[in-house]
Amino acid sequence: MKITHIAFFLSLFFAPTLILAQGNNFIIVSGTIVQQETKAPLQGVSVLLKGTVTGTLTDSKGDFSLKTRAKYPFTLVFSSIGFETQEFEITSPESKLNIELLTQTVLGKEVVVTASRVEESILKSPVAIEKLDIRAIRESPAPGFYDALENVKGVQMTTSSLTFKVPNTRGFNIPNNFRFVQLVDGVDMQAGTLGVPLGNAIGPTELDIASVEITPGAASALYGMSAINGMANLITKSPFLYQGLSLYTRNGVNHVGGTGRDAGILTESALRYAQAFNNKFAFKVNVSYMRGKDWLSDTRTNQNPNTLNTANPRFSELNADADNPAYDAWNKYGDDNGSNAVTISGLTIPGQTGAQSIVVRRTGYWEKDVVNPIVDNLKFDAALHYRLSDNAELSYGYRFGKLDGLFQRGNKIQMDNVTVQNHKVELKGSNYFVKSYVSIENTGDSYNIKPLVDNLDITSGGKNSVWQAKYKTALQNALNAGTPLAEALKIGRTAADAGRAEPGTAQFNDLKNTIVGINNWDHQEVVGGDAPATGGAWLNQKSRTYHTDAQWDLSEKVKIFDLLVGGDLRIYEVVPDGNNFVDFTRPLAERNNPLEDGSFGDNVYYKKFGGFAQVTKTLFEEKLKLFGSLRLDYNPEFDAKFNPRVAAVYTLAGKHNFRASLQNGYRFPALFEAISFVNNGNIRRVGGLSYINEGLNYLDNSYTLASSDIFNAAVNADVAAGLSANDAALKNRALLSATSLSPTRPERINSFEVGYKSVLLENKLVVDVDAYINQYDGFLGQVEVSVPYKRALTPGANFVEQAPVGSDEAVLAMLRANRDAQQTRYRVYTNAKNKYNNYGAALGLTYNFYQKYTVSGNASYNNISENSEPDVFVTGFNTPKWSTNVSFGNREVVKNIGFNIVYRWQQEFLWESPLVNGTVPSFGTFDAQATYKIPRHKATFKVGGTNIFNNNYVQYAGGPTLGGLYYVAITLDGLLQK
Repeated sequence: MKITHIAFFLSLFFAPTLILAQGNNFIIVSGTIVQQETKAPLQGVSVLLKGTVTGTLTDSKGDFSLKTRAKYPFTLVFSSIGFETQEFEITSPESKLNIELLTQTVLGKEVVVTASRVEESILKSPVAIEKLDIRAIRESPAPGFYDALENVKGVQMTTSSLTFKVPNTRGFNIPNNFRFVQLVDGVDMQAGTLGVPLGNAIGPTELDIASVEITPGAASALYGMSAINGMANLITKSPFLYQGLSLYTRNGVNHVGGTGRDAGILTESALRYAQAFNNKFAFKVNVSYMRGKDWLSDTRTNQNPNTLNTANPRFSELNADADNPAYDAWNKYGDDNGSNAVTISGLTIPGQTGAQSIVVRRTGYWEKDVVNPIVDNLKFDAALHYRLSDNAELSYGYRFGKLDGLFQRGNKIQMDNVTVQNHKVELKGSNYFVKSYVSIENTGDSYNIKPLVDNLDITSGGKNSVWQAKYKTALQNALNAGTPLAEALKIGRTAADAGRAEPGTAQFNDLKNTIVGINNWDHQEVVGGDAPATGGAWLNQKSRTYHTDAQWDLSEKVKIFDLLVGGDLRIYEVVPDGNNFVDFTRPLAERNNPLEDGSFGDNVYYKKFGGFAQVTKTLFEEKLKLFGSLRLDYNPEFDAKFNPRVAAVYTLAGKHNFRASLQNGYRFPALFEAISFVNNGNIRRVGGLSYINEGLNYLDNSYTLASSDIFNAAVNADVAAGLSANDAALKNRALLSATSLSPTRPERINSFEVGYKSVLLENKLVVDVDAYINQYDGFLGQVEVSVPYKRALTPGANFVEQAPVGSDEAVLAMLRANRDAQQTRYRVYTNAKNKYNNYGAALGLTYNFYQKYTVSGNASYNNISENSEPDVFVTGFNTPKWSTNVSFGNREVVKNIGFNIVYRWQQEFLWESPLVNGTVPSFGTFDAQATYKIPRHKATFKVGGTNIFNNNYVQYAGGPTLGGLYYVAITLDGLLQK
């Protein structure tokens, strides 16, 4: 990395002066900054008065002028991209100076703020932290700064869409990551009701990002209850320090083979303009727009092979996927076990004695047939800044994002015209800040794929009982005619699907458009009442997040140690839609029905408060630095929780930095985990708060779905042997497991980390090593359960009375044939019963081995200890044991031309989730870029590609196939500067 050494010297010929302004007590500092090697003036160098917010930039002639009320002596701080930050003390108005910046190669000089919430050397951070500055982002072959995070040590990226990417660290990865916080200038990018972080979709544009800092592992001791897996802090450019007009355009192509779609064009353009006036007032405006053909999820892997008890293991002739009637593909929907498994009983199968049963799944639809291939993303933000004094800057910022795309939660969600707005007001100084913001979320025209395909099948093919009857008749007739079982099952499916809406037809398109426009996912044919005749799938969610936080560094007032204190308040306000979120004060039977005014009741609030204090002390001539912090968080739904952290950094021989930290953290359930109330494919997904269970009793009067599958497989075997279904059920009752769940409580993590960081070999080699051990207690996840009901006296009537778990009536209700008549299924957010221990380590190396040639690499290892006892749900570690990145580059191999090549590899691993389970294969990819700069025109041309050999791969089970992406980008930066 090229940085500078600043040489200060007195000059009699070029005499910038420090003069006392007459009559107004202002000191005006003016001067010139040049590059020492060429004596060329340097534009855009930041000149900051240390300990204040007052600063300015050099103009095109290298000149600067700074006005301040500071008293002598005071210190000026000079910094610029690629130059080492240096300080110079001004002692009197007679001082005369000229400033020369000398470039030289030095590594490990970055300053970070995220690890301890105050500025510190990255080498002496108490926890692992990674930083990407502007130069690192520009030199990355990734098409955008957010994509570049995938090459950071310890980061596992999950790409759900061109517009939606989520990083994770240290295990327990999910596409909608509740446990990893994304901040943009202190604003949380988590969308309230969607429950997904949208940092890449509504965050900074390519032109406005200044740096990204990533803290892997628990950060909740300082940042609150969601950051137990880490956080990313995205910092944007100040309009005081980065002025002028900047333009950016990128054009590329993807889908060049093997991804399931024809080649597509990807375009992105951005504009930034910022201007400051008299170092007092400044503004900036950013706008960008991206459009492209989205990656496609179309993996045909079967997650229900015929050897499982949820299929038909007694019939080996059905073992081939093409012959398996219970086939459940990764990216096919409506063929799942939850509400689309149908048992055809009473069959006469040649070669078998007695009545036989076959488990089949509804046909469903492929993901590619029900999602939008084209996505776009519009970003806009603007900010006004006013310096009230040397240590008070007031700002207002507005941010707007509109996006399409896909993401995977318990089901796949097609985001369509989702909008998020942020309004932020902040007052800050060098040692404090107070800010408040509101985030406004609207899911627009989005829809849930699961109820869409279910309701497509039901409307055009009949509910399960109707479809089953058609299937059974045709199947039995084929068997009676001597047709082999596998072929007969296909004949039965064809007959049952007669009249079903087929993709690409007008019938299909019209019906799909009707369903995605209805915000009631029930279907009249299934539940009766006022449910829509076609069912619905619209995801109509609106929320506001109100947040205020403050921080004050009291170190100057406390002499024996450094003290930092802060606090925050957050309130979520959810507008009930009657389908995903409801007003729980309304009677149970009325929650899904609109009131006369069209609303679904009063808005729902979910709150949390917190505060922290951090003490820092240096000892032994600043060789040892000790950290201690304590945070208190409170949510009215739970008891208050304390989050402590202790850490130490010891510096040996001036360059060997050893660190260790121990912390405890909690995470309150996210909105969706706490208070959702969703009917999704005849399965009610419910939040974990205790009052939601009232009148439903799924916590204490239900059986697990997993035990129900085992039970029904045993029943089918006994029926085939000659028992009646009821007798077989009562015989196998011991296979049913009562759920016995507790109301949700916060997750807890205990984390211990050690590390080492140093710059060696005369500032040519950076070594960074860390290792960790985590223990999770009360891990939050979902378990699917069935509440048994007594048989209604009138066929087709609604459920009236629950059957107590353990009773004969409850056992008989759990027969698969009684799924619709005597069971209500819930997918419940709850805590795991076991504790989970995971551990790992990471190594990062950067070596500047010759002139400007640099090679760097990192390797990460993550693993989890096995538990001897099964849990109520699968937690899903979802992380490869080994992953690595290696890069080689030179930012200026010849004048104004640079390049960079990155190789990335990760090991295969098991992915487990409520939607998809399976092994994600290992993969290795190459990314590359070449850059050509034309300084005179302030232009940079970049040609590059990711996965340049088009080695198609998936990052998670059910996720899209990612292929090569090739692009050309042009950046014009700093136009119209004075």
